[in-house]
Amino acid sequence: MARNEDESSAQYASPPCFMHELDPEFQAPLSDWTDVRRWRKAERERLIVSRLAVSADRRAAMSQRIAEGLDAVIGDIAGRMVSLYWPFRGEPDLRPWMETVNARGGRTALPVVVEKDRPLVFRAYTHGDRLEKGVWNIPIPAEGDPVLPDIVISPIVGIDPGQFRLGYGGGFFDRTLAAMPFKPLVIGVGYELQRIVTIYPQPHDIPMDRVVTEAFNT
Repeated sequence: MARNEDESSAQYASPPCFMHELDPEFQAPLSDWTDVRRWRKAERERLIVSRLAVSADRRAAMSQRIAEGLDAVIGDIAGRMVSLYWPFRGEPDLRPWMETVNARGGRTALPVVVEKDRPLVFRAYTHGDRLEKGVWNIPIPAEGDPVLPDIVISPIVGIDPGQFRLGYGGGFFDRTLAAMPFKPLVIGVGYELQRIVTIYPQPHDIPMDRVVTEAFNT
């Protein structure tokens, strides 16, 4: 008995596509590290461009809000060593807040790249200390013995709901935390626009303890 045309079409037609009904933030899962690295590179570039598109005045205002959020999260800073960073490519500028840490009895440091694929070291730094150019021409303390911070403040390129940080891809941050003799309080800082659905965290990725943006903290 011959099939009619409708039955034949129904049997061989492609299944309907429901992609348009998915959440607009849906991302197909990636399981291969090569694909994850490729995705991270593209996402990193997108987020940095978005960050740089924000006006300098607005970034300055958001940086001040982030500084207020750090005070709320950390509390009494006296006697504590805080590692910060020198702002790069539109990152929050916390140098004014760094000066207040020292004025309130805390101590501050900056991270230093010693060599590729090795942990960072931290050198004490206060305003006026001599600086020299490090990797990417970012200023670093020119001298001083290594110190161990109680609090590590790290800029983010992206951050996901699990508090996993997307950085610049060198692996320095995770390698450094894994090598430290004790666990510092780790705070990621950035802007709300840098929140993403996932970074596809891997076994070597270490989440932030807290995240502080211009909307304060999570």
